[in-house]
Amino acid sequence: MRIITGLYRSRVINLPSYFSDRPTTDMAKESLFNIISNNFDYEEVRFLDLFSGSGGISYEMASRGCKDITCVDLNRKYCDFINKNFRDMYPKKSPARIVNTDAFKFIENNPLNYDLIFADPPYDMEGVENIPEMIMNNPGLKPGAMLIMEHSAKTHFTDLVHIRDQRHYGKVNFSFYTKEEPADEEQASENQE
Repeated sequence: MRIITGLYRSRVINLPSYFSDRPTTDMAKESLFNIISNNFDYEEVRFLDLFSGSGGISYEMASRGCKDITCVDLNRKYCDFINKNFRDMYPKKSPARIVNTDAFKFIENNPLNYDLIFADPPYDMEGVENIPEMIMNNPGLKPGAMLIMEHSAKTHFTDLVHIRDQRHYGKVNFSFYTKEEPADEEQASENQE
């Protein structure tokens, strides 16, 4: 796995043999980060990486200057691996907090006061279709916050009112959701009446 750009551009992170997850492809990452770059200032973003796996998206965020990263994964080995890589890159002060817990429980039990949330659950995970609504309905979610879901072509998330865009890069699919500003939500409800 390779970091595409930023401070750690071209840095290769070798995945241990126990990794069964599929990291996001370089082509998909480049396209994804073009979109993120057009919407956010990395140094100002609070970023949440759900189902972090190898941590590839979080390393990209950090390499671009993000200073507030939370990585959530249920697999202890994955969390230890992410933690080790961040310690190697940032020996004095890591920008990342690693949380070893179930992502569904994390969503339910925490105010999601983040600007950008990336979720890459296993494609065949039970309940995966509920994740966007759970996040968008979290009372702590910041107005203007964006959720990016990585998913298979078999899973469709187009029914949720907050959906803004969908992109496809080979077998990788991204759905984008935005928590509307309060005035936009009022206007949307008036338009529906």
